[in-house]
Formats: sequence, structure tokens, C-alpha cells
Amino acid sequence: MTIDIKINENHINQLDLSPVEIVIKDLEKRQEILTLEQQIVFNIDYPQEKNDPRELSEIPEIRLWFIALDSRYPWLPFCLNWRDGELARYTAMLVPHSFNRTEGIQYNSEALDIFIMGKTFILYTWLKQQNLKGNSRLKAMTQIFGYDLEDSFFELLSND
Repeated sequence: MTIDIKINENHINQLDLSPVEIVIKDLEKRQEILTLEQQIVFNIDYPQEKNDPRELSEIPEIRLWFIALDSRYPWLPFCLNWRDGELARYTAMLVPHSFNRTEGIQYNSEALDIFIMGKTFILYTWLKQQNLKGNSRLKAMTQIFGYDLEDSFFELLSND
């Protein structure tokens, strides 16, 4: 079941994370946060001039809102609907990139490396706290961006 979270201009301009907080707090209260796995899609309603060629991820106010969101819920990529491209769009909000008409989003490779590794560390710890074992989810997430993490990498992480 996809969870469509509507974000409007006021949410963005006020850095109001309440549309996401409401969903997460309700599921945390019922101890059902894991039901969000790959379920969230953001429906962003932000007015643009007709001649404004920018994608939403190129608008500073929207990017700032997503930076605030990521700071509050750094494990949120676990909840994004990867199949519908929500993880790629979320990443574009946080990682410098450009758009290519034929190849789509072209992330800055060094920034993407840092982002992916940071999210891997965060999600590894968070999934462990949620008593979810195995690394298949993290491997699948990183493969979306062309990374192939070896089991030996996760062995390093388990040495904490």
C-alpha cells in the first residue's frame, strides 16, 4: 500500500515537516514503523512560473525542506517507494546533480559516494535496532545507484 504524503508551498516555506511526522508518529505509536518499507511517495505541490525550466530538485526551497527532513529522519530511504523512483528523486534533493535528456539524473559521483555510504551506515544501525537481520535491503538500495556492496563490507560494520 503506497502512502502518498502531500507537501505544499506552505510546508516547504515554513520547513514544516508535519505531513511526514504525522505518518511516522502514528506508526511508531502502534509499533508498525516497519510497515512503511518502500511505501512513501511525496506529492509536491509547489508553484512555478510557466517558463521556469527547473526540476523540483533544483529549487533551493524544496531542497532545504528535504535536507531538514533527512536530518530529522535519516533512515527515511527505507520507507521510500523505490519502484516508483522516489529514492532517486529523494537523493536528487540531497546530492548535487544535473539532468540529461537521454540519461536522466546525473549525480555528482563523489557526492553520491558520500551520500550512499552515509545512508548505508545509518540504515545498517537502524535496521539492527529494528531487529531486522540480513543485508539484502541495503544491497538492493545501493544497487539502484550502481553500487555492489560485498558481504565483507558488512562484516566490518558488525565489528562495533
